[in-house]
This record gives sequence, structure tokens and C-alpha cells, in this order.
Amino acid sequence: MNNGIKLRIIKNSIFKILVILVSFILVIPLFLIFFYIFKMGISSINIDFLINLPKPVGETGGGVSNAIIGTFMLIILSSIVSVPLGIAAGVFLSENRSSKLAGITSSCIEIIQGVPSIVIGIIAYVWVVKPMGSFTALSGSIALAIIMLPVIVKSTEETLILIPHSLKEAALSLGVPYYKVIIRVILPSGLSGILTGILLSLARISGETAPLLFTAFGNPFMNLNLLKPVNSLPLLIFNYAASPYPEWHSIAWGASFVLIALVLVLNLTAKGIARKWKVQF
Repeated sequence: MNNGIKLRIIKNSIFKILVILVSFILVIPLFLIFFYIFKMGISSINIDFLINLPKPVGETGGGVSNAIIGTFMLIILSSIVSVPLGIAAGVFLSENRSSKLAGITSSCIEIIQGVPSIVIGIIAYVWVVKPMGSFTALSGSIALAIIMLPVIVKSTEETLILIPHSLKEAALSLGVPYYKVIIRVILPSGLSGILTGILLSLARISGETAPLLFTAFGNPFMNLNLLKPVNSLPLLIFNYAASPYPEWHSIAWGASFVLIALVLVLNLTAKGIARKWKVQF
């Protein structure tokens, strides 16, 4: 083995060590955050915390059931709006990449993705809250749906681009209508990437607070009416953490633990789907 090969091996080993070291350093803050939230919030987690409503100031105990239900309400409503639109837009962009309309649509999606969430909340306030005359769960879900949309569109487009064109040509050559080719051949082939994008978008909106300040607003009671204000975990954490009451601070830490667990489950599920059902041809 000559000196040149030895030098390249040494450089390669040093580079690997540096990459591992930098990766480890980047992961340390994440684990410290998880550890601190776990330490501060785990003491508040019990059955009563998950199923009871918040109690007035001065009373011990209380729970966050209204915030948990409100969070799932907002997530489900947002998904109903954004998932069909996002998949349809992703299919359009992947099938018409050279058209001017596709270029304009892609640019608009990228612009929406870069807009701060608080600005989207203000837009939803002007579009929905002011005409309706009140804060509602519906307006909150519309704001969150706008945030979800770019993630779903991009993940769908990038996944469907990976599918060989010959697969569509084979289906069309058999006389299958174009819309059936998309629904029964193309979309199932890219299902893993589409589901991953949906789960990642859900993980993102689960922790959004700023848009909900202008739309859902929050509610200390249990509410299942879409046309009235509704509470959520991010809103509860924001309001309780800013309060001067120690009891509310402990509830905020417990709600933070629940929210982090929800986001972590969604991210791990997305990673698992992407790894297990990766698009391969």
C-alpha cells in the first residue's frame, strides 16, 4: 500500500469521525429539550389530567380534555380540506410539468410555504372570522389547512415524478381511461410518499399556535360545535405558560408533554411508512 492510498484512508476516516461528531452535537439539544419536557411534564400526566376539564384559578387539579379534543377536531377538519386539494394539485403538477399553469401553481405553492404562520392566521381572520362575526373552530381549521397544503402538494408531486412513465403507458395501452389510470395505478404506486407527506403536515400543524390566536381563539369549556371557539394544546400551553399561577404552569408542562408525544408519534410513523413502503422500480 503506497503513501497516497494511506493518506486517502486517513482523510476518509477523519471525515467520517467529523460527520459523526457533528451529528451527535446537533442531536444533543433535541434530547435535552425532550428530557426537560419529560421531567417537568410527566408528574402532571394521569387519567384525570387527560379526561377532566380545566378548573378555575385557585383550585387544584384539572385537565386538558377540551384541548385534546379541540386539537383532534382541528386536525381532522384541516385534513378534510387540505388532503384532497393537496393530492389533486400534486397529481396536476406531476402530470403537467411543462405547462405554464403548472409553473405558476408551483411558484404559488412555494410562496405559501414560505409565508409565516401568523400571517396565514391574519388572512384567515380577514377571510372567515370577520364575515362570520366570531371566532370558530372552522376558521382555525382553514388556517391550518393552508399551512398543510404545500407539504402535501410537494410530497405528492415529488413521489409521483419517481414513478416510471412506462407504467402509465402500459395501463393506457390496455384501454384504461386516463382518470382510472391515475386513481388505480399512479396514486397507489406512490401511496407511501403521499402518506408520509400527509403525516408530516399533520405533525407541523399540531404545534401551531399563532394562526389559532386569530381564528379558534380558545375555549375553557368542552366544545364540539364547529361554529364556536375551540381550545387546542398549543393555545392552552401559550395561555397557561404566560399566566402567573403555578398550578397553570404545571398543566402547561403536562400539555407540552402530550403535544410532544403526539408530534413524535406522527414523525416516527411517517419515517416508518417511508422506509417500509418506499417507491422502488
